[in-house]
Amino acid sequence: MRNGSGSGTDASRVAPVLSRFRDDEGGFTTVGIAVALVLSLSLVFAAAGAAWVGGRSAEVQRVADAGAMAGQNVVASFSTVAQVVDACVLSMGVTGVVVLGAGLVVSCVPGLSATGASISQAGGRILDARRTFAQRAAEGLERLEATLPLLIVANSASCVEANSVGGMTYSGCALPFPAESRSDFSALGAELDDERLRELSGEMGELSDRMEEAGRRAREALERGWEADCGSSPYCLWERASTLAGLPTARNPHFAAPEGWTFGAPLERARHYYAARLSAATVTGSSAEEITDAACRRAFYEYALERVRSGSYRELTDGRVSADLPPLPSNAAQARETELYTDSRWPCTSEGGVRTLHSSTLCPGATGPASGTAALSAVDAGSVAVCEECRMDIGDMGRVAAASTSISNGFEHHWRIIVEASEDYERARADEAEARSALRELAEEGEGAFSRVLEQLGVARPSLCPPGAWGCVAVVARGEARAVPGELTEAFLSSAELPEGAAVSAAALAPDPSTDENNVLSSFFDAVSEEGSGLGGALDGVMGLWGDLLTGYSSAYGGVAEAGGAFLDDLDGVLGGTVGAWLKGRLKQVMAVTGLEPVDVRLRKPVLVNTQDVLDQGGFEQVSTVRELVGSLPEASSARDFAASLGYALVDEAGGRRLTIAELPIPGTDRSVPLTVDLSELGVVP
Repeated sequence: MRNGSGSGTDASRVAPVLSRFRDDEGGFTTVGIAVALVLSLSLVFAAAGAAWVGGRSAEVQRVADAGAMAGQNVVASFSTVAQVVDACVLSMGVTGVVVLGAGLVVSCVPGLSATGASISQAGGRILDARRTFAQRAAEGLERLEATLPLLIVANSASCVEANSVGGMTYSGCALPFPAESRSDFSALGAELDDERLRELSGEMGELSDRMEEAGRRAREALERGWEADCGSSPYCLWERASTLAGLPTARNPHFAAPEGWTFGAPLERARHYYAARLSAATVTGSSAEEITDAACRRAFYEYALERVRSGSYRELTDGRVSADLPPLPSNAAQARETELYTDSRWPCTSEGGVRTLHSSTLCPGATGPASGTAALSAVDAGSVAVCEECRMDIGDMGRVAAASTSISNGFEHHWRIIVEASEDYERARADEAEARSALRELAEEGEGAFSRVLEQLGVARPSLCPPGAWGCVAVVARGEARAVPGELTEAFLSSAELPEGAAVSAAALAPDPSTDENNVLSSFFDAVSEEGSGLGGALDGVMGLWGDLLTGYSSAYGGVAEAGGAFLDDLDGVLGGTVGAWLKGRLKQVMAVTGLEPVDVRLRKPVLVNTQDVLDQGGFEQVSTVRELVGSLPEASSARDFAASLGYALVDEAGGRRLTIAELPIPGTDRSVPLTVDLSELGVVP
């Protein structure tokens, strides 16, 4: 039985052809084996060539991705620089305002007006330095930003060129979108309305000096009054009341020190003293002179008791006192100004038809019939006659008052000192209260001025939108067509080549979640704060305050309140219950509620994005824009020419490899450090 043909035809007709590949025993001939090997090798090398072409074709996209990322790296570095500058401006402004506020607080403290003025001047200098720095920093950032397109193109072109290895050549670069700056740095140089805040320190200092002077006079008057009442030796009001009137301790308390003593104490003592003396006073004597002396003393005690009972002493809620301690006459002239001279209280008789005034009915000269009473003023007026025996007139009353007032062992001597001291004390306390009230009004004004300036700092923030803020679009072209390597395939395949090609990619910035606790500002502060504050005294903490505010830039809400509050709490001499303590509390509250927006300080890193996302922000249509970009690239001899052909103005505002943004003054010192950007760290410097 024979094998049939696969096509159903007669096998004898194809046998001569097949016999070249199959022998009579059904095996493969040498020719068949050779053909099979050649065919297999052709397929293998064809597949290898296809793989090489496919791999090299895709490589251009990877290069485009790298170029886009390289361009966006420049934008990321610029964003960090701008953020550090903004943090410096904001923190310096807040530092200056807080120090000015501290100056107001200290200026409110009596005796510390010079210190308060010094602190306020330091705060003003910080704000002046901040103003100069902000203006120059804005100019420096604008220069650096104007150079960004050039740096982006140069850095991305260098990256593309660096990928030209293994015989493959690539050309192209990344272009920033937007192409020009849309940032607004005017807020950095915005003026602060801090003039009134500076003026208030001097005005507060003047009032606190007035308070200090009034307080000193009040203390002196109080001590003088206490000395006359309880402190002098061997005689004082307390000792005289005990010795002359025999007053018990309950009615005659002793105060060992001015603390706790008031002018109400001697007033109450005098009331008990004159009541006791009046109760014990009797009009007796063996002669007209003795009778007159006794009558005058009793009249004086009665008058004095009435006077001290009408007196008063009160401490008022506004810090004033009402001290109405009545003075007593110490001579005849003063007695004429009192009721002792005008009251009709002295007995009269008719002697030989003449109405005559006596010191008492016990007077030996009072022999005639009674004729009512008369005042001592009637004697001087001539309406009554003077008794030839007692000779009673205003001079007798003056001698009684003078006897106990002019010598230190007299009760009235110490009472006069106390009355004069109380009058000085009342005036001093009134002056002190008036100055305190005016100071409180200025403190309230200072709170408002502090709040307004702090709010100005929070509202005015720069708007950052540099070239490349939306992203960078990289366009990369592969060089001329290149033949597929034929060392192993040319014996089996005809020659093939890798055609020209191009790719487009885009990258944008995104916050890096791993840098939530970014310490770039901490590192920056450490670098510029090699020395502590050089101001001394209450200003030693200025450097620390600035550092806390600078590194707290990312949490401005709590950072200002915490750092500023701690700085105010460290001020010496600001006691509770004073205007300074009140103002300090109010300023701390202002800082706690001021709306300073926290800033996201996470570092930005470039990430690949859809090209359309970048073009959409600029209002470009993807297909036509990409076609234009790709079409323009081969015509450009360099990356700069390519960028220029598309309308990108590549300028060099840096003028070298290094650009100094501005000189940064260090708050609390007389030093400043240059903020210099090494452009080589941003990318390749063209």
